[in-house]
Amino acid sequence: MNDDLPSVIAATAGELAPGHLRTWCRVLRAADRPSRSVEAALLEARPGYALGGVARRLVTAWRQSGATGESIALALEAAGTVSREHSAHRSTVVASGPLSEAVPVRLTSQVALEVIREATSSLLIVSFAAHGVTEIVTELTATADRGVRVDLILETSVTAGGTLDGPGAAATFQALHGRGGVRFWHWPQARRPALGRSRAALHAKLIAADERTALLGSANLTDRALKENLEIGVVLREPAAVRSLVRHFRSLMRAEHGPLEPLG
Repeated sequence: MNDDLPSVIAATAGELAPGHLRTWCRVLRAADRPSRSVEAALLEARPGYALGGVARRLVTAWRQSGATGESIALALEAAGTVSREHSAHRSTVVASGPLSEAVPVRLTSQVALEVIREATSSLLIVSFAAHGVTEIVTELTATADRGVRVDLILETSVTAGGTLDGPGAAATFQALHGRGGVRFWHWPQARRPALGRSRAALHAKLIAADERTALLGSANLTDRALKENLEIGVVLREPAAVRSLVRHFRSLMRAEHGPLEPLG
């Protein structure tokens, strides 16, 4: 990556979510000059993101330029507008656990919430395991309350014909049971291929907002997977690819074909 100010601003705009970018611009406008305290203020403004290297590069490039905080904020806003238009069909990497400043990525836990919030008519969630994730449950409740159709395809316990040793993943979303517009799905044992003494598992992990945006990766819907485990994923903003993923699962949910069936 080039360290000149225009290159750093363009790269920074591409790595920040819109709300995050606006927050950083407010910090920059309030700053007289670049300093370590400004760098710290950028990180403290929106905690929970692995962007230490990004803030450091921005402040370093600013220090070498002699520009004002107002001009840096204005340039960052302009670059953000261009980046959003460009990213409408761009995929981005997300990660959990250990992160590297060499390749800035966004945290799975935050991106999962953002994708859920993007849904306007339908939301499809697929996960093997689920545990905890209070913020996810709260966001799903709000999503259902604003009229979005929510389908959760989840693995079940061994006793219910699935492959989870503990409770089925649907137990985590107990608050959503019976709520209008929310349906739970599972893969019945009778419809699973036998693999020796066991059967195939429902192991996919997907969050898809409408047919426009999808988070696809290795992380289950558990606090550990979204934040602490070493996990990797990608956000797809390519409508054709997202449409294919969503329609694949919806075809598996058709009553006349299966193999997925409503749970409960």
